[in-house]
Amino acid sequence: MSKYNFDEIIERKGTNALKTDALAKRYGNPDLIPLWVADMDFKSPAAITEAIIERAKHGIFGYTEPGQKYFDAIINWVDRQHNWNIQQEWITFVPGIVKGIAFVIDCFSSTEHQVIIQPPVYHPFRIVPTLHHRIVNDNPLKLEAGQYKMDLEGLKKLINPACRILILCNPHNPGGRVWTRRELSDIADICHEHNILVISDEIHSDLAFAPHKHVPFASVSEKAAMNSITFMAPSKTFNIAGVVSSYSIISNKELRDKFNCYLASSELDEGHIFAYLAAQAAYDHGDEWLIEAKDYIRENIHFADEYLKANIPQIKAMIPEASFLIWLDCRELNLSQKELVSLFVDDAKLALNDGAMFGAGGEGFMRMNVGTPLANIQRALDNLKKAVEAKQTHG
Repeated sequence: MSKYNFDEIIERKGTNALKTDALAKRYGNPDLIPLWVADMDFKSPAAITEAIIERAKHGIFGYTEPGQKYFDAIINWVDRQHNWNIQQEWITFVPGIVKGIAFVIDCFSSTEHQVIIQPPVYHPFRIVPTLHHRIVNDNPLKLEAGQYKMDLEGLKKLINPACRILILCNPHNPGGRVWTRRELSDIADICHEHNILVISDEIHSDLAFAPHKHVPFASVSEKAAMNSITFMAPSKTFNIAGVVSSYSIISNKELRDKFNCYLASSELDEGHIFAYLAAQAAYDHGDEWLIEAKDYIRENIHFADEYLKANIPQIKAMIPEASFLIWLDCRELNLSQKELVSLFVDDAKLALNDGAMFGAGGEGFMRMNVGTPLANIQRALDNLKKAVEAKQTHG
């Protein structure tokens, strides 16, 4: 029997939650079922809440530094979960992974350099370098047998002397692929040969479903270790994105010294009291909660897949190998992207992520967050079924 109640419906409206309180601004309707932004509707492990409350009772919130227990918690977690033996000096706090990506771009490239991404992929991978006046080169993923694969030959052809950085989504968002050691090793070899720094965003790493096993990019080879910057965080894993507790892991001392100097020059490497506490509590006491949360999410994924097959077969779920996000293939509905979004928002009263925002290959898709009580998914899919039926009946 489960120790945690993931079926509990918790009202998030009125808490300044982006997921609910930005609906009117983003979608034009405050009353949509929100299955978009990638946080969960589950309470975080009690150990995190208790650690924050206990510290708050002290009543003094002065300047703070990370304690030894904070570093030990990260080191032990990464070893326990991912079989990667990292050292304390490799770890540095960063105020968010997207910010970290921006810092790397600013630190290790200039406006004449180019950044490679592999769409469809998490949209800030394109937005951030573009806003930093870097040219973004697409090396689109290949969709084969319902799953994405990297186009390594395409990558080799794409590379030119101006390419300086490749941003890797590991595991992949929105498709949920857990890249294999071989795939990562091949990327490492190509990028090392061409002196292209790899940023590995591993924020979804703890949410891989067995038998799939997350492989940290930097762990696959010496070439990968010496030519990459890894970002991790407990935020997706334990639903604490608002606490902001991300960190970089860099084994190459030259890269690390340059990046850490960049961060320190603006005090960007200094976290706040609750960032350190929350991460430490999550990693020290969150194992059992995570096991049950993943089981619940996996059941939600199965439910959604079976529901679509039985009731809306024109929409197919790409079953994620990691995370609580499902990439929905809606191409058989034969709608334009504008019509597809309208079907979900205006007709079904659902807020999902428009697949087009993820770049090339995202047209005809929508991204659905199933990190929510099953009742919400049932209600959402019932709405979608009625909307599709009405569309087919009335044209």
